[in-house]
Amino acid sequence: MDILTTIIEKRKTDIKSLGINFGHKIPETRQRPVHPFLKTKGVILEVKRASPSKGDISPNLDSYETACSYARAGARAISCLTEKNYFKGTLEDLMKVCRAVDDTDSSENAPAILRKDFLLYPEEIEISYRAGADAVLLIARILTKDELLKMAQEVVRFGLSALVEVRSDEDLEKLKYLSERVPTENFVCGVNSRDLATFKIDLLKPCMMFQKIRKILGDNARIIFESGVTNYECAGAVSSMGFTGLLLGEAAAKSPDLRKGLVEAFMNAGTTRNTDFWKEIPKLIRNDILVKICGLTRIEDALLADKLGASFLGFIFADSFPRSITRDDRLEKLLPELNRLQAKKVAVIVDLKSPEAKNAIQLVRDGVFDVLQFHKIPYDEVSKDLLELPHYFATDRFDEYDQLVSRGEVRVLLDSKEITKPEAANNLKTTYEIKWLAGGITPENVSKVIENYHPELIDLSGGVEIEDQTGIKDENKLTKMLKQVQHDMGDY
Repeated sequence: MDILTTIIEKRKTDIKSLGINFGHKIPETRQRPVHPFLKTKGVILEVKRASPSKGDISPNLDSYETACSYARAGARAISCLTEKNYFKGTLEDLMKVCRAVDDTDSSENAPAILRKDFLLYPEEIEISYRAGADAVLLIARILTKDELLKMAQEVVRFGLSALVEVRSDEDLEKLKYLSERVPTENFVCGVNSRDLATFKIDLLKPCMMFQKIRKILGDNARIIFESGVTNYECAGAVSSMGFTGLLLGEAAAKSPDLRKGLVEAFMNAGTTRNTDFWKEIPKLIRNDILVKICGLTRIEDALLADKLGASFLGFIFADSFPRSITRDDRLEKLLPELNRLQAKKVAVIVDLKSPEAKNAIQLVRDGVFDVLQFHKIPYDEVSKDLLELPHYFATDRFDEYDQLVSRGEVRVLLDSKEITKPEAANNLKTTYEIKWLAGGITPENVSKVIENYHPELIDLSGGVEIEDQTGIKDENKLTKMLKQVQHDMGDY
């Protein structure tokens, strides 16, 4: 069984033996007023001791004191985990958090309290209400549409709010079913960047769901980014994507000194050209694998790749590379023809101080090229103003891959020939989903790479050339490769 199924099966067993209140004494009537949940932009800080993916996070956490700290840090809402087996939370924690907030801030603007758990039965809504929760988490993935509807009806009956978590098109169908049958003004949507089955994180996943949710609930839908944010850079990146809220679990529970700064980073971030670029990328990601053809040196090869359906075309700006577009008069020949290309045009740079890189950066500033690829350039060497331009990083180091994504880089290109080795996929110990791949991919091994990784994008260069390192693409290899990719995509 996957992790999510294991959690739910254990929870059902506990309810059978302990009851819907898990053996805790719950007040017969609610003792506090209901507070509105995330009516305006804000951060949800989470009372969390452990998780299945991380184990103990803050095992000695005092829920009362932590909630007081969260309220002082400016949390708009406080999430309290009440699942006991894998997150080490209880309904007693929920009631302590409610008391802490009431003791710290008795005003109407006090943080709302969210009960976060794997709720399965309508009766759990009343328990949550009596225990003092202002909102409950409803995970669409673990409920049928009729189960979700019954629980939503109870939320409305008790005057609470619901954070409805969706992550797939099937979840969206349930959300649509729900929205047609109950009032949704007190419903907020959350998209978890963490897959609850594997506990891997994909920071672009919430962005991919953003417009789909608004299509169902309208342009004023409140959408929360859940999980995966551990530092200021990532919190700011999420904010600039347009999310109403950010739910912070591990980072808030584990690091008291970061709490206020994380809230401020989310609240104060503005949009950039980079975030505008990434908000558009989900439109490219449908059912096909995206293909990037890199190391292009001739306009005829670029036009062919474009015609065959490549989504990205890469041009190297580095004289030391044989495939560099800046050698000879290649760039001069290319520039007048760029408007004929539909695919995203990528300027690949390897040395920020080189004149070729400076030229590439200016071409992206001017909108001639669409996006920069910082190829094996450390994150800390890139200035803030460059990070605001459309960009992504490429690395051949697995440890650096995780570090880059953790900083809010929603896509990082893993460029390593290790990926073509049979044992590589099983040996990868990453926190984040690996979505973009490059490194020695050829018509002969592409099917295995797709089978092992189910990538969102593959980057091809030498594998589709007449001779490796020339930059001149082979029409037959290119055509065969793109047909093979689409064929393999249909197999999973």
